[in-house]
Amino acid sequence: MQPRVVILDYGSGNLRSAQRAVERVGAHVTVTGDPHAALEADGLVVPGVGAFEACMKGLRAARGDRVIGKRLAGGRPVLGICVGMQVLFERGVEHGVTTTGCGEWPGTVDRLDAPVVPHMGWNTVAAPADSALFAGIDEGERFYFVHSYGVRTWEMEATSPHLKPPLVTWSTHGAPFVAAVENGPLWATQFHPEKSGDAGARLLANWVATL
Repeated sequence: MQPRVVILDYGSGNLRSAQRAVERVGAHVTVTGDPHAALEADGLVVPGVGAFEACMKGLRAARGDRVIGKRLAGGRPVLGICVGMQVLFERGVEHGVTTTGCGEWPGTVDRLDAPVVPHMGWNTVAAPADSALFAGIDEGERFYFVHSYGVRTWEMEATSPHLKPPLVTWSTHGAPFVAAVENGPLWATQFHPEKSGDAGARLLANWVATL
């Protein structure tokens, strides 16, 4: 049977392009804001475009932050994309305004330290050798980014010698920033895999294969 994936509709994100991309790699996909459906799916995709504050308002209104927390508490997979990755961190700072995020990871989303912002276009990433998310993807492959803000410092420390630490993938635009994270059932990318051609399709297939 095809794994059942919900793409969370909370008023932000490239929902249809994400739907088509995940369907192409073998999942049955529903786009909905229904919290029950989001909880019950085999996998949940949290997209996001625009401002951190606006995304968090929409996410809370749809009870998406609670859904994410409940899924992760039960070890059920969640994939965040672009601002859908950013809202997983503790806070976002835009134009001097600080907004509280979901707090799944410590850290701050703030403006990229680069001479040209936004960071728009194709860029390479440096993934850990044992990454499951980037398995089968050649080093030097490029992924599509569109963002002005990001996480420039990874702050999470290992909580136990018995737990596998998160795998953090980096990219550089002016200065290094977090491009992807794999942390148990919670995976996320700053770039858009649904717009990243064959490499993005392979990455989505890797995620769907874990469901």
